[in-house]
Amino acid sequence: MTPAAPPAVRLIVAISSRALFDLSESHRVFETAGVDAYRAYQVAHENDTLEPGVAFPLVRKLMNLNATLGERGRVEVILLSRNSSDTGLRVLTSAHRHGLDITRAAFTGGASPYRYIAAFGAHLFLSADPNDVRLALSAGCAAATVLPAASADRAADDGQVRIAFDGDAVLFSDDAERLYREEGLAVFNASESASAYEPLPGGPFKGLLVAIAQLQALFPTDASPLRTALVTARGVPSHERVVRTLRAWDIRIDEALFLGGLSKASFLAAFDADIFFDDQEVHCDEARLHVATGHVPHGVANQSAP
Repeated sequence: MTPAAPPAVRLIVAISSRALFDLSESHRVFETAGVDAYRAYQVAHENDTLEPGVAFPLVRKLMNLNATLGERGRVEVILLSRNSSDTGLRVLTSAHRHGLDITRAAFTGGASPYRYIAAFGAHLFLSADPNDVRLALSAGCAAATVLPAASADRAADDGQVRIAFDGDAVLFSDDAERLYREEGLAVFNASESASAYEPLPGGPFKGLLVAIAQLQALFPTDASPLRTALVTARGVPSHERVVRTLRAWDIRIDEALFLGGLSKASFLAAFDADIFFDDQEVHCDEARLHVATGHVPHGVANQSAP
């Protein structure tokens, strides 16, 4: 039997087991007692359902979109794990007990799973391992380290998935950020104003934004189950180049917050983001107190001083 062709519009998210579930206890066993003790622990607790991790609410909301998408599109979540298939059995069993219809997985037995991201066609990789995230970014995939989160009061869940992005070094390249760090705000603003009609080069998350926009296009603008926000430290006049860049890319951002250096945390809480992506650790540390946050270790802000 020939399998049915997949929907033309898809969003594929790859996620590690520690980003999806709370594996803190078993990870402590691994770090303190080694791989054999870890395997014995996981097998002994095989029938104990894992508790949700930081990215679990996002994954559940993304997969719930499939009921709305129907045959028009599809959101798929793939498990990429350093576990072996033996120790990873508990993870997949827990996913299914939680109602997550995950049908594809790769267990790499201790090796980094990043090399399978492109093979699966994933638009995003979420992991608790910064090294795996850096490898994925170097291979050209949007990737972020999911940070430990403080419990935060969330608005009642209306089913809409809200994703917030930083601009420079995330959606866009870090070229402008480099200029700002080297020459200061005045030179940065002058350069961005002079280049207002020249689109910014794409950053590591441009492809993810494109995939989200394609899903959004399946719905009326005022009834999309996906909502995006740009939350950037840029202000006026450097905003214009950003707006014109998104126009040149033919991508709609639902909300754009040009904060002019203000802290992003309270704005992300007001947007009620399901996840926020930023390249700067200081912004991530503030944001994770309010919303799930992914650190993008890319660009000049993540380069060690010589």
